[in-house]
Amino acid sequence: MQTGRFVDLIHKKKEGKPLERQEIRNMVSRYAAGEIPDYQMSAMLMAICFQGMDDEELTALTLAMRDSGDTADLSGIPGIKVDKHSTGGVGDKTTLIVGPLVAACGVPVAKMSGRGLGFTGGTLDKLESIPGFRIDLTEEEFFRAVRSAGISVIGQTRNLAPADKKLYALRDVTGTVESIPLIASSIMSKKLAAGSDKILLDVTTGSGAFIKDLEQSRELARRMVAIGKGAGRETAAMLTSMEEPLGNAVGNTLEVIEAIETLRAGGPEDLREVCLALAGMMLSLGKEGISYEEGRKLAEETLDSGAAYRKFVEMVEGQGGDSAYIEDPDMFQRAACKRELTVREEGYISRMDTERIGIAAGILGAGRETKESVIDYSAGIIMKKKIGDRVRCGDVMAVLYSSSEEKLERAEQCMQNSYTVSDLRPEPLKLVVDIIR
Repeated sequence: MQTGRFVDLIHKKKEGKPLERQEIRNMVSRYAAGEIPDYQMSAMLMAICFQGMDDEELTALTLAMRDSGDTADLSGIPGIKVDKHSTGGVGDKTTLIVGPLVAACGVPVAKMSGRGLGFTGGTLDKLESIPGFRIDLTEEEFFRAVRSAGISVIGQTRNLAPADKKLYALRDVTGTVESIPLIASSIMSKKLAAGSDKILLDVTTGSGAFIKDLEQSRELARRMVAIGKGAGRETAAMLTSMEEPLGNAVGNTLEVIEAIETLRAGGPEDLREVCLALAGMMLSLGKEGISYEEGRKLAEETLDSGAAYRKFVEMVEGQGGDSAYIEDPDMFQRAACKRELTVREEGYISRMDTERIGIAAGILGAGRETKESVIDYSAGIIMKKKIGDRVRCGDVMAVLYSSSEEKLERAEQCMQNSYTVSDLRPEPLKLVVDIIR
């Protein structure tokens, strides 16, 4: 493909005409090889942003990015492997609960997870807050762990979808990140490369999600499910609310402790409900002849029995973690400084700026302000009030934890306008907004 011919392709997409499968494959492979310059690919990405892609184009783009690198072969692990991916949110520690829960029900979980991105926390960062826990298992160790415990969660050690990494870096600096087709293909290229038999997508929506508009979230879910179908991989999506932090804890160690409480049949009700819904859907995918409702019931029974907690301990021990911290969470290191954020008026908590709460947690040290930042695992926020709660002046809205008073000061200022108090109690939040199969 010479430069002139690629210009013709840009014109074709700019005019709203669909690209052919082979044109898309050539475009991705040649860009990954450095044969198409960034300025031309930027023009193509912008054309896609404005004109969109149909499902056939989108599947072709996703598979081309998947095939640009390694793909994991999980066929050596018995059973139907079901992967879960969340589009991210504040306080989203569901993998720590859902993974062991599903594994305890007999469905193997061989999961590659990511680190924190922007104002959202990463599963790997949370797991690494457990002393000794290894996320860098070799392929042999990874397979052995899944065969033994039924679950392992590691970092992406393989060269998965390198074309997506290169394209994402370009999108990040050309204003083309917020495109539903490009987001969908980016996520699904890595999920398909990770090798699981079936995929559940947790598409968060609301003020603490990357996509805040419900209809856009629903469209993203629909497009990703269509990609899965086009790739021959059964895929389901669950839209979950991120209008407030999920659970009460925001921050790595704090979230691990809250996950442990939930695995012990306690924890915040909203976190428990979302985890049971996700687990129920994963079980309906991973077990023949089981409906979502039956899967959810099985998940609830398994969670209340303590089997999921024991599976989590087994996973931690299998990946080198010190399970004494799981059995006695008081052993976790606590932050040196803390501060209470108090309510200044009376009424009902009617809404939250959840993204702002996530940003505040990052300021405290729970996330990375730069790529070189070192995470303070003990930093974070415990929310004391949720949407719908009645509050009075002086009530504690949240407790902030950090290693320094200066960070507490900055985070407190960030959180001052992170919630709204109204005279009328709002309608209860719908935690599971929609299901797309």
